[in-house]
Amino acid sequence: MALSISRRIVRSFGSLSALGFRKYPTVAGRSFQASDLSGRIAGDNLLPAECFSFSKGGPSFLGFRRFSTTILTPDSNGGAFPSDLLSSKTVLTPERTIGLYEDLVVPVTNFHNEDHGLMVLAGDVFDVPIRKDIIHRVVRWQLAKRQQGTHSTKTISEVSGTGRKPWQQKGLGRARHGSLRGPQFRGGATMHGPKPRSHAFKLNKKVRRLGLKIALSARAAEGKYYLTEQLLVFEDLVVPTHKTKNIVNYVNQMENTKKLLLVDGGPINEKLKLAIQNLHYVNVLPSIGLNVYSILQHDTLVMSRDAVNRIVERMHTPINR
Repeated sequence: MALSISRRIVRSFGSLSALGFRKYPTVAGRSFQASDLSGRIAGDNLLPAECFSFSKGGPSFLGFRRFSTTILTPDSNGGAFPSDLLSSKTVLTPERTIGLYEDLVVPVTNFHNEDHGLMVLAGDVFDVPIRKDIIHRVVRWQLAKRQQGTHSTKTISEVSGTGRKPWQQKGLGRARHGSLRGPQFRGGATMHGPKPRSHAFKLNKKVRRLGLKIALSARAAEGKYYLTEQLLVFEDLVVPTHKTKNIVNYVNQMENTKKLLLVDGGPINEKLKLAIQNLHYVNVLPSIGLNVYSILQHDTLVMSRDAVNRIVERMHTPINR
């Protein structure tokens, strides 16, 4: 096999000679002939470099071609990697598998984009399997529970009007009626209409808690899929002033952010409330009020370190039966 390869290379050198190439294979300053080259290839040792010149109808030009069979690894000591073989493009790493309950390490910053170290997110809260059916059930439960249910219509006993019989029972050829407050008359009652009631229905606490975990895991995972930070952890949500322009500048610095949800651990700072009250795309919630529907309505979730700790503690608290 090696002998056949060497013959092909020798033939190619012969064709290059016909075009005006003069071959000067060199290794460490020594010249080699084609026979020496074939012998070395037959011995499974490729030349590190081949030098040739082209002088057809003009000045000579030198060209180099590299040959290598060495596998370079980070631990190898074979010298620096050739710069002409390095790529300046970003190397895409394979995405991690979601839902393995693995702890996530995220950087901690603030509104000024300062470095405040790292934080570990619990895998059983921020890396659970994504289930759309659970999200659908929790969102339906939230929307039904917050519905006011104050709709009301009047029955025949509640509508205003006289109770007198409009005309006699027989003799006029008209339909028989006993009251003008019936549903068939204008301004009459409404039959089987809505009455004030609660639209809420029961949903197990385990399902509600799992829905919040899935929503947090989805926000943490979207940062890996779309190469944007969908879940940010801040040291705190303290702002220097109550000016709205400061919050606008912070949001503009975030890439691909259309709606922002800020979650703080305790009571919301008054300056932060005043700064975002005129921005329809920025909302703030305490950690106790964080819910699935609010997370889904915003594409970027910013949580303080205290809020993350409180939510993880709440998710790890046993459910009282």
